[in-house]
Amino acid sequence: MKNTISTIFFTGAVLLLIPQNSCRPPQNTLRIENKKTPEKYFMQSYSSNAAQLSWRQYFADKNLEALIDSALSNNQELNIILQEIEISKNEIKARKGEYLPFVHATGGSGLEKPGHYTKQGVVEKQLDVLPGKKFPEPSGDFMLGASATWEIDVWKKLRNAKFAAQKRFLATTEGKNFMVTKLVAEIADAYYELMALDNLLNIIEKNIETQQNALKVVKQQKESARVTQLAINRFEAQLLNTENLKYAVRQKITETENRLNLLCGRFPSPIKRSSVDFLQMPVDSIQAGLPSQLLENRPDIKQAEYELEAAKLDVKVARANFFPSFTMNAGSGFQAFSAIYLFKPQSVLYNAAGDVVAPLINRNAIKAAYRNASARQIQAVYNYEQKIINAYADVLNQLAKVENYTNSFQTKQRQVELLMESISVANTLFNSARADYGEVLFTQREALEAKMDLVEVKLKQMNAKVNLYRALGGGWR
Repeated sequence: MKNTISTIFFTGAVLLLIPQNSCRPPQNTLRIENKKTPEKYFMQSYSSNAAQLSWRQYFADKNLEALIDSALSNNQELNIILQEIEISKNEIKARKGEYLPFVHATGGSGLEKPGHYTKQGVVEKQLDVLPGKKFPEPSGDFMLGASATWEIDVWKKLRNAKFAAQKRFLATTEGKNFMVTKLVAEIADAYYELMALDNLLNIIEKNIETQQNALKVVKQQKESARVTQLAINRFEAQLLNTENLKYAVRQKITETENRLNLLCGRFPSPIKRSSVDFLQMPVDSIQAGLPSQLLENRPDIKQAEYELEAAKLDVKVARANFFPSFTMNAGSGFQAFSAIYLFKPQSVLYNAAGDVVAPLINRNAIKAAYRNASARQIQAVYNYEQKIINAYADVLNQLAKVENYTNSFQTKQRQVELLMESISVANTLFNSARADYGEVLFTQREALEAKMDLVEVKLKQMNAKVNLYRALGGGWR
């Protein structure tokens, strides 16, 4: 079967895969050539990258910093990943020890009494241990020494296995960094959501106060026969509906606080925040950086890269199993039939041997292991490619969100200002009998909805800021 060559092009790099016939010692190679991606396919280039800032500089909120610090110390998922890093570190030590000589201390003692009518018994009967001294019955066997075994790593199988473990350790470390990035982003999202809910609650409570005052005015006008009971019922129904919104927002505040405490790894407690200036929180101009910087900053991309390098080394290890293995064995020590002769020069023993083992027949297990390693390598290539494409799309989406929600916030802010003016005009016209109560109710409801929409748009704007920092690979420093 002829060799097949497939080339996979994707943004940021070219991967060249050359799989060979797996029925013979494999020659698979995976070459990665870095190529600069045109900025027009990504974004405008900048001299710096927002992800190079620490999350403390990026968010600059003392209360939020305290929450993130608490989470980085107590979050259980993060602690689990830290133990995985320790496991990967120990795996490196285990792999490193495999290509070094194994040295064992040995010792033992025993008694033996062969039968007189056995070959060993007859021989011992004819021999003297010393002139005129026969073998003792039973005879002892005392031994003390050391033995060594060393597999000569001719094909670098053991070294490549150690290097693969090192790459997986680095991948696990980057996985921890990616987990920290997501954790920081999740806490910031929940924190801003809590501030938005506080503002919603404040807006609703102010509207309740306004509607209560309007209800009092309507009741006074009914006493003077200017309106009917229908107007009172309509105003009171709207007041009850607004009060119902208040309870729903309070429930969301409780749930969001509990979610934040859970992320911080602590029992429910009040969350400190300053929600008064939420609508005035600035979203500064964010520099996304060059496309190549995305590859350097995104922990999940670096994790996929290390996993790809480890998979490449696994293929080399699997290929080396087709070749002979060379092992050296040696031992030295003392052995005697009596403890008093154990350390005599005549009791010294030693041995040395070399073994060569090569697979000849029934290599199905070796072939299967190699094919699995090759498949995992190609799988790692696709995973790496997918991570890069997803990262680019993620950054573009978040950049667009920051821009669009900023414009939307400004537009919605103008709408709220107009509706607040309309409420004043509607109340004046109603009090002068130039407008009916339906126009007043409709204007109040529109203003309430617009204010709540304004808070929601601001929250989306802040979420876009948080998600852009996550997409750029920040948050873990």
